[in-house]
Formats: sequence, C-alpha cells, structure tokens
Amino acid sequence: MTQFEDYKSKYSNIRMERSDGVLEITFHTNGKTLVWGSGPHSQLGAAFHDIERDKENKIVIMTGTGDAFIEEIDSSTLGKRLPRSEIEPTTWHHIYRDAKRLLMDLLDIEVPVIAAVNGPVNIHAEIAVLSDIVLASDTAVFQDAPHVPNGLVPGDGVHVIWPHLLGINRGRYFLLTGQRLSAQEALKLGVVNEVLAATELLPRARQLARQLLKQPPLTLRYARVVMVQELKEMMLKHLSHGLALEGLAAHEYWPES
Repeated sequence: MTQFEDYKSKYSNIRMERSDGVLEITFHTNGKTLVWGSGPHSQLGAAFHDIERDKENKIVIMTGTGDAFIEEIDSSTLGKRLPRSEIEPTTWHHIYRDAKRLLMDLLDIEVPVIAAVNGPVNIHAEIAVLSDIVLASDTAVFQDAPHVPNGLVPGDGVHVIWPHLLGINRGRYFLLTGQRLSAQEALKLGVVNEVLAATELLPRARQLARQLLKQPPLTLRYARVVMVQELKEMMLKHLSHGLALEGLAAHEYWPES
C-alpha cells in the first residue's frame, strides 16, 4: 500500500498536507499560482494515482495558490502553436496518455473530493468541476480557454463534462464561444455548490470535510464510487475519441514553423 511519505514531496507543482485523514493538495508553480505546462500535465494524473492508492486518505481538498486556481499557460510549451514535427503520433501519444491519466486517475480516487476554487480557472477547469463538492471564491471565473479559442478541438474531456453539467446546448455554446462564467453564474447553472469570500473558502472546505468524516469510512468511499460511476463510463466511452480528433485536427491545422 502506498504511504503518504512516499509521495507527499514527490511533485514539484503540488503541495500536500494531511491531518486526520483529510488530504489538502495545493497546485502551484514555484510557490505561486500554477502556470499550466508540461510539468502539471504529467504530474497531476500521477499524483491522483498515488492519492487513490493510499488508503489513509479519507477526504481530499484541492485548491490553488494565490488569486487564481489555474489561469495562465506556459507559452514556451503549450501556449503557442506547435510545428508539425512536434505533433507526430509518437509525441501526441505522450500528450494523449497524460491527458487520459489526468481525468481517469482523478475519478479513480475512492474518497470524496472537495474543490476550493480560489479564483479564475480557465485552464483545465474540468479538474475542479469533476469534484464531488465545488466551492468557489466570489472572484472565480470558469472558462475553457485553451481549446476552440486557440484553434483546438475541445476533446480532452471538456467535451464530456461541460455538456453534462450545463446541458447539451449550453455546454456546446460554452465550449465553442469561450464563454466566461462568473462564480454567481456558475452557481445559478449548478456548476458550483457555494460561492464564498476568498477568506472563507478553505475554512468552509475543512468544515465540510469534518462533517463528512462523521460517516463510516466505507460509506464515504462507496458513496464516491457510486456517484462517479456515470462520469467514468462517459469518459471511458468518449475521452480517447476526443483526444484522437484533437490531435488529428492539430496536425492538419498547425503550419510548419
């Protein structure tokens, strides 16, 4: 069985602390707000896998650092169009594999997951909204910025979760237009459960964790299992296809450098 000591300091973009079975994971880049790039892309799925294998974890709280959850992307790796030489099948396979692990390993965590969205999340917002409980700061904004607005097919799971959360027409509009949802709009649409001041966000997440810990461990574990089963089935059915089309369209559209 995986032990907390084995992985708590393993990932440069994730700070981990655990108390009484409540694992808090905080995304960051050099201690500041996480900048999305190849590091987080490969680390998060592996970290979720380690978290799932550690049976001492009873609740997971995930949050960001500073004033945003994930708002920026590393232009040196993912923020600019890649030359064809960098999106050949062998290279895309690495992206494909990490993208699958990112979401499937998150859904494989068999304890309740609480997201404390501390600010704007326009990069991989699906990570937050796939949580069982989604709390948002009143400064939070939800968007899928990297895909259609930047010439990419929205195929790495966002095509599954957003139409599921928003409804088929609103979800497609959200993805195709790059729509930005404020915290209050997200609350009205059922994307988040509560909107709080930034200073109240983590205290509320911890309060909810303590409330959940009053339940028997297997109740918590199996509640998570049954509640994410449909999401896992949808991802298994559609995620690989979406990633394949995303890679294919990128190869056709992006010109030689």
